[in-house]
Amino acid sequence: MSEGSFTARLLGAVGDLPADQWDALTAGAGGGPNPFVSHAFLTAMEQSGSVGGRSGWTPLPLVIDGPDGTLAAALPAYLKEHSQGEYVFDHAWADAWHRAGGEYYPKLQIAVPFTPATGPRLLTPHPELMVPLLRAAETLCRDNGLSSAHATFIEPAQVPVFEKAGWLMREDIQFHWENRGYATFDDFLAALSSRKRKDLRKEREKAQEGVEIRALCGDDITEAHWDAFWDFYQDTGARKWGRPYLTREAFSLLGETMADRILMVLAFMDGHPVAGALNFIGGDALYGRYWGAVVDKPFLHFELCYYQAIDAAIRLGLSRVEAGAQGGHKLARGYEPVRTISAHYIVHDGLRAAIADYLEQERAGIARDQIVLDTRSPFRKGEG
Repeated sequence: MSEGSFTARLLGAVGDLPADQWDALTAGAGGGPNPFVSHAFLTAMEQSGSVGGRSGWTPLPLVIDGPDGTLAAALPAYLKEHSQGEYVFDHAWADAWHRAGGEYYPKLQIAVPFTPATGPRLLTPHPELMVPLLRAAETLCRDNGLSSAHATFIEPAQVPVFEKAGWLMREDIQFHWENRGYATFDDFLAALSSRKRKDLRKEREKAQEGVEIRALCGDDITEAHWDAFWDFYQDTGARKWGRPYLTREAFSLLGETMADRILMVLAFMDGHPVAGALNFIGGDALYGRYWGAVVDKPFLHFELCYYQAIDAAIRLGLSRVEAGAQGGHKLARGYEPVRTISAHYIVHDGLRAAIADYLEQERAGIARDQIVLDTRSPFRKGEG
């Protein structure tokens, strides 16, 4: 397929596109099957009202059709009226541009809503269409008065494409667990220092006292389980960001369309669910997304979100666990610092130059943080 044989077009929803054609693009994008760029996940966000309406996330997928009329490439993109739910913070950029008399919003966000997990952002099996996709996004910004375009949590294999296109690159740090061929959780513990190994065992023992833990997937997840998890999710959302991003209907839709790619870990006390963690199963990774509880029990958070995720990844033969944004406390529990990458196209030359200077200084700080975090590894010398 030559670069000159395509036309890019915009749609109002991923749900307007054939599911089989969209998912064929995601399968060819590299990095292994990713649940968050699937047609099922993105349309669940749309149909549930989690995006669209007054959410500030207006679906705006950009696609390229092939000569036969089927989808050849796509960007999961959104018109954004704010910077919430992105986990790559550009509020300072927006404030600076507003003080200079500019309008930062709306902007174009190439991402999965509310999901700080790495994955492909250029959905195509045709590498020659990747840069044209980005050029189409740039044209969309320039022709419609958008300040910028932002692609967040990019699959590492796609980072060079954004660099080739001349977008500004930004780094941050997450904590991921890596499976180094462990057959059991005890194998993983054996790789830790003696003190850390003892600490983790004590935490698990205390978390599991008086608690029954169930890991559910597929048809084992019922609407009653989703009702319980909704209560947990609301509690966490109210404490962290004021209101939950997802609607109750979103969870039911996810359960209907992709339950086989969901792992729900619930804690029961006296037969009643009191806490839960929600994970998504990818081709080579387990993605921890949501957690909540209606009881305050020491170490239960670590057990459900981190240790149960490690157990599941080993059992499923997955290469890593991505446990979400932030959280230095994950380091002591065997999750290691990993750099994540975002890419940014800024229309105005002056704003672009100022952000480029900022990013250069920020990268130096991230590099220093990485060095410090590496010295705090819980693994025995020679491991990790």
